Amino acid sequence: MAVITEAGFGKKVRLNRLAPSEAGLFLVPMDHSITTGPIVSADGLSRVVKNISACGADGVVLHQGRARFLNAELFRDLSLVVHLSASTSQAPDTDEKVLVAAVEQAVELGADAASVHVNLGSDTESKQLADLGRVADRCQRWGMPLLVMAYPRGPRIANPADPALVAHAANVAADLGADIVKTLYTGSVESMAAVVESCPIPVIAAGGAPVSAESHLCSSIRDIMRSGAAGVAVGRNVFLADDIARMTRTIADIVHGRKTDHLDTHDINNSGQDLAS
Repeated sequence: MAVITEAGFGKKVRLNRLAPSEAGLFLVPMDHSITTGPIVSADGLSRVVKNISACGADGVVLHQGRARFLNAELFRDLSLVVHLSASTSQAPDTDEKVLVAAVEQAVELGADAASVHVNLGSDTESKQLADLGRVADRCQRWGMPLLVMAYPRGPRIANPADPALVAHAANVAADLGADIVKTLYTGSVESMAAVVESCPIPVIAAGGAPVSAESHLCSSIRDIMRSGAAGVAVGRNVFLADDIARMTRTIADIVHGRKTDHLDTHDINNSGQDLAS
């Protein structure tokens, strides 16, 4: 069972806003504009976020500068996660993630969580781990929940979806102070369940690269939820969809409705209660 102990009042409040229901957590990362370039038109971001909110997503992940262009009313029923690290596809080392914002900026924006990205196996792994430790300390001071995107990724990683490597990444995040970890789906219910069981904090799975077949994406999300994972973070397969509203609702129904068989592992219902205890 995922348990977070000694959470302060501010962190409890934010975690309850981030995961308010008794179902799974569905986040839509939209931090890709730094990595790969514009993901929507300059005046289209509000429309996309409004659709995402209206159709059942629990939160979006944005960089602090981009969040400034959105109406605060959009976050009445939608959580904001401010991403603090970045890299671009033009960098000499695309696996290197550097801090580009501080926890205090997430606090100023009224965020419900902050997030950082760490690539285990990268050439700059040690610096990324050190940055994570410092961010975790600041999050603790400010009562800010911390989402860590922890992936096996780098020149020494032959198979990023190796369950042992994914479990290692998830537990590194937990050990260094994360409240929730986002990592790769291992490809099967059984192997992902082992990752989830190994980790003392809620595990959510990344949605991955865009897929041409919606049925394949939905099947993967169902399997992720069957594994006992706390939820999913699906970005490109949402904001690049032909019908963003319909895709968001489809994923939300799977994650929140739990339209699948359960394995006996922790889910966001228990995680949400434990996170706030």
